[in-house]
Amino acid sequence: MATQIWRGLAGSIATLGLLAVMPAAALAEGVVQRAARTGELVMSGLADVPPLVVVGPQGQPSGYGILVADRIAAEVARAVGRPVTVRFAPVANPRSLVDTITNGKADLACGFPFSWELDMQVDFSLPIGISGLRLLAPAGRFDGSPAALAGRRIAVVRQSLGETELRGMQPKATVVAFDNLSAAVAALRAGTVEGVVGDTVVLAGLVHQQGLKGLALTPDLPFEAYAVSCVLAENDSAFRNLANLAIARLLQGYLDGEPDTVAAVNRWLGPTSAVAMPESALLASFEAILLGVETIRLIPAAAR
Repeated sequence: MATQIWRGLAGSIATLGLLAVMPAAALAEGVVQRAARTGELVMSGLADVPPLVVVGPQGQPSGYGILVADRIAAEVARAVGRPVTVRFAPVANPRSLVDTITNGKADLACGFPFSWELDMQVDFSLPIGISGLRLLAPAGRFDGSPAALAGRRIAVVRQSLGETELRGMQPKATVVAFDNLSAAVAALRAGTVEGVVGDTVVLAGLVHQQGLKGLALTPDLPFEAYAVSCVLAENDSAFRNLANLAIARLLQGYLDGEPDTVAAVNRWLGPTSAVAMPESALLASFEAILLGVETIRLIPAAAR
């Protein structure tokens, strides 16, 4: 009996000692707990990155990234038993996006390709789609090969995957760095650069939004293809689990042909959208993303 009491006391003392040395961040309120208290998720992002985020005349955000965030909020709402809405908190500098997650000012930001460096600071969700790096330039100016970029002024987003890829595949290109793709496309329109290397989906969205003519994306297959995810605070598994479940439900709903989900995704990514992705391509990419997770199937009430 005395031995059991001592073991219990020792365990309690050890636990108290562990709590005493744990950093305050480890004991901080998690996203799910905060959503249960406040009724909102805060989404960080640039204010105008079609088709991920588009801000309307009244300041109301929409886009594929907002659709994903809304689905995540709905999943969190089911878990905490109260309504949860998304509040979009725009940032002007893309390099501050990750800071808003790591310092707790935002709960998620969507549209990030995976990088090992970034993975040291935040956690990545299940991918929300697949994209890649391509070159936007006047039609016929380039043949789509890295060799054609030698000695040419090519715009990229500063410290982005596009900049890293361009420097690696064509060291003789003249790299001109901008803070965002909108500024890079503006430089292309002004003739101060000859092309822009960046995310295919966002470049296509900007071309459509600005009504630009005579431009083409090359090559047919991206210089580099990658999955695009949301970034979340590191080590908050309760929120990450719910975010992943919401994303899986969204992608599976598209694969299963749920009318509301198909219409919502196609509005931003489908064949009649600015991106104009064929449904077959979306189906293939969503299937590839979901290969590593359990298939979600609704069980009819009569079969329960």
